[in-house]
Amino acid sequence: MTMMATPPLDQQDEEMLVPHSDIVEGPQPMEVAQVEPPSTVENQQVEEPPSMKFTWTIDNFSRLNTKKHYSDIFIVGGYKWRILIFPKGNNVDHLSMYLDVADSSSLPYGWSRYAQFSLAVVNQINHKYSIRKDTQHQFNARESDWGFTSFMPLSDIYDHSRGYLVNDIVVIESEVAVRKILDYWSYDSKKETGYVGLKNQGATCYMNSLLQTLYHIPYIRKAVYHMPTTENDMPVGSIPLALQSLFYKLQYNDTSVSTKELTKSFGWGTYDSFMQHDVQELNRVLCEKLEDKMKGTVVEGTIQQLFEGHHMNYIECINVDYKSTRKESFYDLQLDVKGCRDVYASFDKYVEVERLEGDNKYHAEEHGLQDAKKGVLFIDFPPVLQLQLKRFEYDFMRDTMVKINDRYEFPLQLDLDKENRKYLSPEADRTVRNLYTLHSVLVHSGGVHGGHYYAFIRPTLSDQWYKFDDERVTKEDPKRALEEQYGGEEELPPTNPGFNNTPFKFTKYSNAYMLVYIRESDKDKIICNVDEKDIAEHLRIRLKKEQEEKEEKKKYKAQAHLYTIIKVARDEDLLEQIGKDIYFDLVDHAKVRSFHIQKQTLFHIFKEEAAKEFGIPVQYQRFWFWAKRQNHTYRPNRPLTPQEEAQSVGQLRELSNKAQNAELKLFLEVERGQDLRPLPLPDKTREDILLFFKLYDPVKGELRYVGRLMVKLSGKPIEYIEKINQMANFAPDEEVELYEFEPCVMCEHLDKRCSFRSSQIEDGDIICFQKSPIEKVEACRYPYVPSFLEYVHNRQIVRFRSLDKPKEDDFCLELSKIHSYDDVVSRVASKVGVADPSKIRLTSHNCYSQQPKPQSIKYRGVEHLSEMLAHYNQTSDTLYYEVLDIPLPELQGLKNLKVAFYHATKDEVVIHNIRLPKQSTVGDVIDELKKKVELSDPTAELRLLEVFHHKIYKIFPPSEKIENINDQYWTLRAEEIPEEEKNLGPQDRLIHVYHFIKETGLNQMQVQNFGDPFFLVIHEGETLADVKARIQAKLQVPDEEFSKWKFALLSLGQPEYLEDSDILFNRFQRRDVYGAWEQYLGLEHSDNSPKRAYVNQNRHTFEKPVKIYN
Repeated sequence: MTMMATPPLDQQDEEMLVPHSDIVEGPQPMEVAQVEPPSTVENQQVEEPPSMKFTWTIDNFSRLNTKKHYSDIFIVGGYKWRILIFPKGNNVDHLSMYLDVADSSSLPYGWSRYAQFSLAVVNQINHKYSIRKDTQHQFNARESDWGFTSFMPLSDIYDHSRGYLVNDIVVIESEVAVRKILDYWSYDSKKETGYVGLKNQGATCYMNSLLQTLYHIPYIRKAVYHMPTTENDMPVGSIPLALQSLFYKLQYNDTSVSTKELTKSFGWGTYDSFMQHDVQELNRVLCEKLEDKMKGTVVEGTIQQLFEGHHMNYIECINVDYKSTRKESFYDLQLDVKGCRDVYASFDKYVEVERLEGDNKYHAEEHGLQDAKKGVLFIDFPPVLQLQLKRFEYDFMRDTMVKINDRYEFPLQLDLDKENRKYLSPEADRTVRNLYTLHSVLVHSGGVHGGHYYAFIRPTLSDQWYKFDDERVTKEDPKRALEEQYGGEEELPPTNPGFNNTPFKFTKYSNAYMLVYIRESDKDKIICNVDEKDIAEHLRIRLKKEQEEKEEKKKYKAQAHLYTIIKVARDEDLLEQIGKDIYFDLVDHAKVRSFHIQKQTLFHIFKEEAAKEFGIPVQYQRFWFWAKRQNHTYRPNRPLTPQEEAQSVGQLRELSNKAQNAELKLFLEVERGQDLRPLPLPDKTREDILLFFKLYDPVKGELRYVGRLMVKLSGKPIEYIEKINQMANFAPDEEVELYEFEPCVMCEHLDKRCSFRSSQIEDGDIICFQKSPIEKVEACRYPYVPSFLEYVHNRQIVRFRSLDKPKEDDFCLELSKIHSYDDVVSRVASKVGVADPSKIRLTSHNCYSQQPKPQSIKYRGVEHLSEMLAHYNQTSDTLYYEVLDIPLPELQGLKNLKVAFYHATKDEVVIHNIRLPKQSTVGDVIDELKKKVELSDPTAELRLLEVFHHKIYKIFPPSEKIENINDQYWTLRAEEIPEEEKNLGPQDRLIHVYHFIKETGLNQMQVQNFGDPFFLVIHEGETLADVKARIQAKLQVPDEEFSKWKFALLSLGQPEYLEDSDILFNRFQRRDVYGAWEQYLGLEHSDNSPKRAYVNQNRHTFEKPVKIYN
């Protein structure tokens, strides 16, 4: 293990942060409230944060058999820390990893500490593929560890080719920076700044930063207020009303505002709120939606007026008089960051002229192919200019998205008329002065997989900047809003200046992502005054009422400790609920009459209030305590004694339930006569017990409450049959069967000739009964009480969706949780009209992502429906189905491989799905492929290659079994074997040839491969010049372009450049050496070839687009 000093962390990566829990509710994406200290006097950082880098080498990783595994303790900032991992996942199929306060159990009451930290699993083959995630957290006794439940898939770790598990060793790194913060929680944004923040729903910081930006453009706020809404609209169903409500609260609230109404109006569920999206994409979608909602209203066209500009695409011939132009509108501009030092350089690149010549000439209608100039010029810019900075781009060489953290400057004032208006087209209006001032800077802090968004805004375009970071708003100086958001690298001062050590540079992961500029000539119109007269009266009334209700709730909450909640259940409640909502119990206390009574109120005073409420005089009331039994059911246990009724309700609540803030639950017993008037209650002795009776009607399949009886413990059920029949309106001598009933535990036949005492019947027990014998028993689906209750206990309405349309319910079936696999697929097959149920394949539902699970249910892979619906500790009601072309057992015996076939003479790649028995060989795959592809010659032979990151790692022998071939990570490539490779002599070598470019990153040169790798035969004595000629002919590269290519021998990633006179044969080892892909002939040139479109094989690698459904 090693420790070394590192710079403070500035990266917030991946919003998948949770405190670890032994029982977690699945991998919940959850963004932590940011606690970065603002630049205010009361929240100054006292000193530079101490930081450390800790490396943990875990031996015998695959043999770890403990649920939790801790690292050694390391100290940062005077505090003890350690890393906690769940080697087999914390109830997920991912490695779970957290930073833990090592001595949390021994720290004093009320302790807390704040740290920014990163956790990483090191790639031991290539460090640049290490998985690193960053976050920050306020640690305390309740949350003494924090990190990532789904850090990385365990399948990635155990895939030895990926480099995370080498010789059964996993290397984990953590960088921790401890920050000292004063008085964070008492900070009042409204008091300090005049503004309030927005609450984060889980991963909605990207939305919060955009909403604050739009709100602080008063012209938009005024237009939103003027969108027509009515008092009958509901915010959750109306985007205009939800946005009006949100803006009103931002303007008038004293505390942070929730966005839940707005996201519900978007049609978003909880999962959408926990899914981080791109703020630029949300900006476009939201503006389009607002523009659409404003149509036909007094504010129609507002979005266009503010944000719409126009540019002209042109192509102009050089040698003939011909010009083609096309006018296009834009609401925002995408500006390149890579290769540009500032905004002006990006605009220069935007209007850069491209020459169309040579093979790329322009076809100019009657003039034919012509040399031409192609470019873009602006016709007009909008009053509010939104600049989206292209911080994220697709890296074709790495086949992944990357974030560009390069330094990129943006001015406080942006002059787009500079240098004689070079960005404008000739027909642009020259009377408009395109001088802009910066209004807001949206910042992304983190990496490509996620992170955190916040905004710096000048609401009135004064010199004062404000930082809007979710709930927290702080005053900031211009440097923090501008220079510190340029990105690039930052240099730390040397830790020991006297030793002349090199300053440490590190990349800044927080940088500007979106800029909003307002035109100087329009700022008075845009930064206008917005007050209450701009808000519709019904909206003001509604929101003021909401505020009053909120204050009332707040007051109620503040005084809650002075009151007791009394919930009173009566016969009327049992009659209403049993057989509809309740089957196994007596009542749902959430649906009974509730009283809010001061704790010191005497109980007999409460009885008078109950008398007024229920119309039952005090002398006819008898109240019973409810008690929780060992089987977790609640039953009336005993009546209150006269001494207890003389106490206060607060004392009774403590007597009945010791739990803090618990409610006092009572049952009101009332005796009624034939005319339903209350009667005096009979005395209750220790010999008397109160029983509740439910009647089951097997013909109707119904269960209902019919009443209660006070019986003697020494009595026998047969002695009370006449009264029981009377409750059911049966004849006095009707034969009935009785069942003692406890929910989900037992439902046993009750012997009518045994005493209640010997049958262990007690106060509050439930007796179910039915007629006996049953008429027409064969017509009854569930003829007896036990079978009916088993049916009710296990019944489950399941929503089925086609796997092709996972968002749409197709049909519903009433099933039983104990139905077998065969029962379920048979019902589905019958419903969809499939004769053979074995052709139905089912997939379970992920309760957190609201999507199908990645793996389908295997044939008879589960015993019961309940297992199909289980997801960790939750139960779903959704299943997905597919109709297969062959039975599932047969399909499961087959291996499906995606093979990319490279045609020998045509520049095309076709993906083929090959389905063969798992015992098949590579030779069988090739035979099957030959039936599907067009060969250059009928006698041509094929081979199968394993390609990864543009390198050939393996030629599969025809005898290799296909069962263990992994086509999820590797590309399987089939191609014809060239004739020259079939008969290699002792003076021949078969070498690997790869395309590459050099990139500089992290202060070192790195080689990046791209394109399609291939084999080449070289002969003894052959020079590089000879080989180059053959390569040019093979790849059909034009002379002019090929002359720019460089050739190098690469070994372990280091290029050694070659001369035309070099003899290649002697430079390469024999062709069967292990690891030949690490010694290859490299072709260095720019990657400007058209990219072939490959189907993404990974089911879950795409990012969900932002959608607003309503």
